[in-house]
Amino acid sequence: MIELYSWPTPNGHKVHIMLEETGLSYEVHPVDIGAGDQFGEHFLKISPNNRIPAIIDRHGPDHTPMPLFESGAILFYLAEKTGYFLPNDGHGRYRTMEWVMWQMGNLGPMLGQAHHFRQYAPDRVEYAYQRYTNEANRLYRVMENRLSESPYLAGQHYSIADIAAFPWTRSAEKQGVDIAEYPHVQRWQEAVAERPGVQRGLQVLADKRKEGFDEKAREVLFGTTQYARR
Repeated sequence: MIELYSWPTPNGHKVHIMLEETGLSYEVHPVDIGAGDQFGEHFLKISPNNRIPAIIDRHGPDHTPMPLFESGAILFYLAEKTGYFLPNDGHGRYRTMEWVMWQMGNLGPMLGQAHHFRQYAPDRVEYAYQRYTNEANRLYRVMENRLSESPYLAGQHYSIADIAAFPWTRSAEKQGVDIAEYPHVQRWQEAVAERPGVQRGLQVLADKRKEGFDEKAREVLFGTTQYARR
């Protein structure tokens, strides 16, 4: 049994999708990031960076509980645990690793900044607005070029690289991206979205999702609460 600590965000959806795709049994513990649940003592013991998602595998290596944070690390762990979505051959394995690292170090952080400065910043900062919009489009071009060569990011088969990237591309318009300009990305999106496991994963905690943030949530997420010593 996997204990899942999460919230319906792109990073959360990565692990929701992976759990549904692999068929692992799991129990969901909502971590309301707008209410500050991520700063609770119990959660910080699992995720010291106070970010969702995190898991505890009650039957981890050597039959001992395995807590794990960072969505990319969780994807690799679950792939190795189940034998799904991570090739065994060297080329395929490292190609998959390459694109997961690209998502973790580039696509997620940069699209997150695009969301922030285009949607949530209290004032429009023109430099940041343009910088992250341009970077979002550059990254979509990287995906477009890759997906013009192969059906999926790591090659011929669906993998954790696609699971990692897909949730971040579901709000392209909010990132300043016209998805019609990236037909190979659009084709890939549609193929991934048709998977039953993906559809089920996107419904995990969907009833908790709120549009926008009230003043309390803004302060928790973007104000001094985030930086308090703990």
